[in-house]
Amino acid sequence: MAGPSGKATSSTAPKLRVDKWLWQARFFKSRGLAAELIEAGSVRVNGTRITKPGRDVSEGDTLTFPQGNRIRVIRVIAIGIRRGAATEAQALYLDLEPRDDTPDPLE
Repeated sequence: MAGPSGKATSSTAPKLRVDKWLWQARFFKSRGLAAELIEAGSVRVNGTRITKPGRDVSEGDTLTFPQGNRIRVIRVIAIGIRRGAATEAQALYLDLEPRDDTPDPLE
């Protein structure tokens, strides 16, 4: 719905619970595991630590969270409709982690 200026308001942007989004994007096997990590204070949304799995995320938000032995930094680029295949899940985010694909010039 458009605001008084005719532009879309931030309240009309698609949103989804962060625990559900992390599950749909296949970062966790269950929403429960995602919720546990959030409640432990290990997830940040746009640099702010969150502890409530019901916190909404929307397109453009940056999430930082541990996964295995590394820290993931990703940007939400889409809100999913369902938990689909891995290729569908990869279309939901942009990985902001630097890639170390370049060869070391000293080697």
